[in-house]
Amino acid sequence: MELRICHLYPDLLNLYGDRGNLLTLKQRCLWRGIDCTITAVSLGDAFAAERFDLVFMGGGQDYEQNLLYEDLLEQKGDAIREAVEADKVFLCICGGYQLMGQFYEEQDGHRIAGLGAIDVWTIGRPNRLIGNTLHQANWLAEDGRDTTLVGFENHSGRTYLGEQVKPLAIVRKGGGNNGEDRTEGAIYKNVYGTYSHGSFLPKNPAVADHLIETALKQRYKDFKGLENLDDTFAEHARNHLINCAE
Repeated sequence: MELRICHLYPDLLNLYGDRGNLLTLKQRCLWRGIDCTITAVSLGDAFAAERFDLVFMGGGQDYEQNLLYEDLLEQKGDAIREAVEADKVFLCICGGYQLMGQFYEEQDGHRIAGLGAIDVWTIGRPNRLIGNTLHQANWLAEDGRDTTLVGFENHSGRTYLGEQVKPLAIVRKGGGNNGEDRTEGAIYKNVYGTYSHGSFLPKNPAVADHLIETALKQRYKDFKGLENLDDTFAEHARNHLINCAE
């Protein structure tokens, strides 16, 4: 059994150690005897969704996002949108999350088109939402997994969700998507977007396992699910972060 991961623009989108999300996915696979390959796909490279089980896109600053913008929309856009509708698993962090949406409206009112792969949109604001976060993702209870999410956010964009998109979590501490409606991140089909950096998955192994399990079930129809791991050390770290946040 193998999990095949596509890392979109690893040379441009790796803010606040977002690459740690991939290290977590790979290690949690290897601990279970599951092979894991990570393939970099960047500027000028073709995106062939059938080669992958999970697609990861991290966050970046405006300069890096501007460098990849044309390549993402014009060269890879159709394939990414088709993959989303075909239930491919995506994890998108901050800037990557924003790029998957309909548009980003700058502070002067100018709109920059996004991929339109999920029905979210972002409005730029002068003040930033910064700090450690604590969120509640009740959908993880369906898997029998921990529903508390911890992270770190730093963004000036305010993101809003369309009717077909569910929030990834409800804010207990922090700004979340927009600092107004207490939502954080987004879920559409098997696309998971979040503003959490730092890295997100090492702090939240329940989400990592959900992504792995969902991706493997898409490819291996007889796959029943992941065996549990001893997450004692991870839980000690999580409990410290939760206690500091509360």
